[in-house]
Amino acid sequence: MRIIIVDDEELARSLIREYCARDSDAEIVAECANGFEAVKAVTDLKPDLVFLDVQMPKLTGFEVLELLDPVPTVIFVTAYDAYALKAFEVHAVDYILKPFSEERFTEALARARERIRAAAPEEFSPLVAAHRAASAPLERILIRDGSRVHVVAAGTIDYIEAQDDYVAIHAGGKRHLKQIRLSELEGALDPARFVRVHRSFILNVERLARLETYGKDSRVAILKDGTRVLVSGRGFEKLKTLL
Repeated sequence: MRIIIVDDEELARSLIREYCARDSDAEIVAECANGFEAVKAVTDLKPDLVFLDVQMPKLTGFEVLELLDPVPTVIFVTAYDAYALKAFEVHAVDYILKPFSEERFTEALARARERIRAAAPEEFSPLVAAHRAASAPLERILIRDGSRVHVVAAGTIDYIEAQDDYVAIHAGGKRHLKQIRLSELEGALDPARFVRVHRSFILNVERLARLETYGKDSRVAILKDGTRVLVSGRGFEKLKTLL
């Protein structure tokens, strides 16, 4: 069982390392002190199991999960966090609460081994979506490019466009693709700044220069850089409330 430990606290990593060393079937292939390291290590090394801290600088454990595809078996490691514990229980995912005993650790490791042997992957997307909704409005959007992670600050976004199962995020003259539904992203963004102006577009109203009529029941938004974004009749009504 190939394992990666992700925790910003050296003490926590050393304890997990110590307990794993007592299991002849456990092999630690990497240790990561932050989320960026974790995304790269998991992508490159493809472990069977990840011990994942929830509260970390740079990227939280939930943000790491959002960026992984596929997601290996995960045991969350967390200090007391009322929201996190409730989310774990609702979505039936395993966690160990700091400080944890060797007995509790061994129980979690045994359950993980059973899931791995049964080839029964967990579905983490509902947990990630619940966390994203609880944390709204988003201040940044994370995008994985291979083993690299791009962080796009919400304030730099010009507009977002639906692209089948992805969205194209246009920010600062660059285009980033992220696998997420436009409606899901809409619900996590600041409604005072971002408006769904069309079934295919979300607009940052701070980038709007002017509106022009486009056909009978629609308009086109002209952004400050000259980009044109379609605005439906319904989108125009929502836009008017912010202008």
